[in-house]
Parts: sequence; C-alpha cells; structure tokens
Amino acid sequence: MRGKIKKKKNTWSAVHFVWFTFSWLAKVFSAVLIFILLWSATFRSHLSLFHLNFIVPKKEINMVPDMGKWKRSQAYADYIGFILTLNEAVKGKKLTCEYKVSETVEKLLSLLNTLDRWIDETPPMDQPSRFGNKAFRTWYAKLEQEAEALVSTVIPSSVRAAAPEIAVYLKESVGNSTRIDYGTGHEAAFAAFLCCLCKIGALRVDDQLAIIFKVFDRYLQVMRKLQKTYRMEPAGSQGVWGLDDFQFLPFIWGSSQLIDHPTLEPRHFVEEKIVNEHHQDYMFLECIKFINEMKTGPFAEHSNQLWNISAVPTWSKVNQGLIRMYKAECLEKFPVIQHFKFGSLLPIQPVKP
Repeated sequence: MRGKIKKKKNTWSAVHFVWFTFSWLAKVFSAVLIFILLWSATFRSHLSLFHLNFIVPKKEINMVPDMGKWKRSQAYADYIGFILTLNEAVKGKKLTCEYKVSETVEKLLSLLNTLDRWIDETPPMDQPSRFGNKAFRTWYAKLEQEAEALVSTVIPSSVRAAAPEIAVYLKESVGNSTRIDYGTGHEAAFAAFLCCLCKIGALRVDDQLAIIFKVFDRYLQVMRKLQKTYRMEPAGSQGVWGLDDFQFLPFIWGSSQLIDHPTLEPRHFVEEKIVNEHHQDYMFLECIKFINEMKTGPFAEHSNQLWNISAVPTWSKVNQGLIRMYKAECLEKFPVIQHFKFGSLLPIQPVKP
C-alpha cells in the first residue's frame, strides 16, 4: 500500500540522512570517475600498445563465499562504474533528443536487426506446453554459431582477437537455451558486452547517449520480441514482489531521464493515459507500457513494487533507490552472479589499490 511517510522530529535522523546522502553521492562520483578514466584515450592507447591476452570468459563464482571475490574484483568496479556513468549521461534527456550516432553504433544496430530477423525466420513450434517454446533453441543455436562473426563486424580490426571473448557476453545476453528463460543476469551480460566494447575503444565517450537511446533500447525491443514469441519464463522471478519479470536497468536509466522533469512525477507512471502519451520519450514509461500490455488486473496487484515506487516524491530519489536495489537484488545475489563470466576485459582479480 502506498502512503505518506510521517516526518519524525528527530535531529539525529536529519544528520543521518545528510551523512547517508553524502556517502552515496561520494560512492557514485568515485565509480563514475574511475570508469571515465578507464574509458579515456589514454586507456585505449594502452590497450593498443600492450596487447592483452584475450581469453574466453569463464565462471569464477561457484559458491556463496565466492561473492566476496566478485565485489572486490576489477570486473565489479568496471561494471558498476559503466552503469553509473551512463546513468549520469542520460539524466534529464529524452529518447528523442539529438545525439551523435557513430559507425560502431550503426554496426551494433545492424547486429541487433540480424537477431530480430532470425526470430521471424524461426517461428514458434506447436507444442503442448504453453511456456518455453523449443523453437528458441533453434534460434539460439544460430546465434551460438554466428556470434563471433557478428562481433567481428563491430570491433576495430586492430583488436579483432577480442571477438571470441566479447562474443561470450553477447551469447549470454539473450536468455538460457536449456531452461528457455530470461532475467536480469542476461540483461547484465548485455551491459557487460557494451562495457567490453568501451574498454577496447570500439565505443567512445561521445557514444554514451547512443549506447542507451539507440543500442540498449533496440536490445530491449528484440528481447521483448523473444519473450513474447517463445513465451520465455522469467529467470529467478520474485513474482509480484519483484520490480519486473525480466528487466532492471531500463528502470534505472529511465528514472534518470525523468529527473527534474517539469510536469511528470513518479505518481504519474501508474496512469495509462500519461504512459501512452510519453512512452516514446522515456525508457521508464516504455517499460510500464510493456507491463500494461503483458499483464492484466490492477497495477497495484501485478506490479506491487512499482506501485510502491510511484509514491516516492521525486525522480531523483527513485533513481537513487533503484541503484541501491539493483546492487542488493541483482549484483549481490549469488543465484544471479554465479552465471557471470570473467575474462581479460572484465577480470576477477581484485581492484589494484
């Protein structure tokens, strides 16, 4: 149930709030700064001068105690820095705003269009079970066979040796072919795929808006088509108590887009009329529109977490809360991170002091 939070007359609560806000902002600034430095021309030239020994990524988190290695790893620092850097980049901007579209971005869109075309070429099978259409395995087999070639068309020839490593994240980003399911771990693999492209210099700092508004948005369209066509199960879904059956990142970046919006407040996204009028401009509202199309009944019942979020007073607080929730419910959960793979670009080794 939504409701107003009563203000407590407690001077310590105000002090704690200020301290918590400052601490959170310091962490965000630190992560963003680290990734911007990592994404700089200096880092790219370092890669070209000192050839990395690219390796096929593999699982490293095999038991719950291994989660400490993940949170101390260079991969974790780079991944969260990438997420937060893009979160800052899209703040207050519409999907329809003007931004640069580089040749690499165009190639990535072509790659995603190929995946989309393969769905049309692989219709669902007639089968007794309602969910998990086995035709997805045929579609996935094609990706598994062609992934390295697809990645090779995107990356510079000077780092073509990175294709096998980066292709693993692309294959991991579309769902599991055995269980025929999809969840936030697969979404994280696509973010890792984009992060790797940044680390080898294929994507640059001035591609930030296009990464979200063009590439990631197109990825979401293809994933939704996969989910609907092959009736994919949500991987590790928390049901009504989860934020969403399939995605998380578009809610983070989408809420950042809406920060300081002159008229749209969090309470408005539960109104279908508002969603239909503005979904083309805001990723958050695109997600709500997809939920409304896929689920029936009162919004408060089928999407209780989002319903509760609609009571938060500002988009800035929504954004901060979703980042904390993403860390706690996705990046710090063993069932999600046990499937993450580590290579030379996203290494398991600890961050160097």
